[in-house]
Amino acid sequence: MGSGMKRTTIELPDALLTAAKKRAADLGRPLRELIESGLRAQLAGQGRARPAKAIRWITVDGGLPAGLNVADRPAMYRRLRRPG
Repeated sequence: MGSGMKRTTIELPDALLTAAKKRAADLGRPLRELIESGLRAQLAGQGRARPAKAIRWITVDGGLPAGLNVADRPAMYRRLRRPG
């Protein structure tokens, strides 16, 4: 252990630790390096969740039915619940 390094204990779920050990072995790296790089990525903001996919809007010609006021929610709900 080099200078400026501290030891600590963390608790991880068994399945996560097993997967991490396997991944470290697959990469030919010590588990410590894998954990360190993951923690550094999180702290640098690289580990953020992926952004949500963009919504692809589909538009069609048309409009509101005659007499429907979008500001009148109860009327809109009644119309939606009305049998076709």
